[in-house]
Amino acid sequence: MNTAYGEDSRDELWVCELRTIPYLEAVAVQQRVHEQRRRDEIPDVLLLLEHPPVFTRGRRSLEAELTLGEDFYRARGVDVVETNRGGRITYHGPGQLVGYPIMRIDSTHLHLRRIEEAIVAALARDGIRARSRCAEGPDYTGVWVEDRKIASIGVHVARGVTTHGFAVNLDNDLAPFSWVIACGLPGAQMTSVEQELNGPPEGGGEGFRRRITESFCDAHARHATLISPVALGLPAELGGEPPAESVLSGVLAR
Repeated sequence: MNTAYGEDSRDELWVCELRTIPYLEAVAVQQRVHEQRRRDEIPDVLLLLEHPPVFTRGRRSLEAELTLGEDFYRARGVDVVETNRGGRITYHGPGQLVGYPIMRIDSTHLHLRRIEEAIVAALARDGIRARSRCAEGPDYTGVWVEDRKIASIGVHVARGVTTHGFAVNLDNDLAPFSWVIACGLPGAQMTSVEQELNGPPEGGGEGFRRRITESFCDAHARHATLISPVALGLPAELGGEPPAESVLSGVLAR
């Protein structure tokens, strides 16, 4: 087995910026990267991207959470997809930053808490005081500003390696969350970075993407190396801006 990216590389995190990708296509990408990580062919990876409008149903999701029926959602251009991640139903759409850490872990609980820690720290750098509510039960996993949810988290672990991850509301439309029982919490109020700041964060979405990457690395004691999709065996056209223009250039290790 190739051990080049085993225990000795636990201080490294590859960061790959992708374009807006349909949800099921992103699932296939994660599966491919997961297999490479499981075989220790690559180090841990963080994929950053957005999705077109979609509701995703986690393993604990109930049919009753789709309160208006799938025909209503699809008529408005929002697909409904089953997924193997943990958690309940949530929404993804343009203007929301999605992160998929493909990582070898020892503890799912610790993995979730570190993701929350990273998001809380990134929001704090924009002056947003956020918190974890994990002690209140699994449906409260994520990040909250007072009683308003600003980030959702749901993961899957297979053979010790994670897929799925987090979604932070930046300037996305929040209305679709009200069309379902989001996160299995009736009456849950969603918020976004733009709503909390009454405007965009410093540097816009690109600036926040850099801050979340830095905070994620801090929470996991890693250094970031920006890579292209090609380094993961993925088509180059899946990538966003060329690496030389990346907003993450300041956190590159090499």
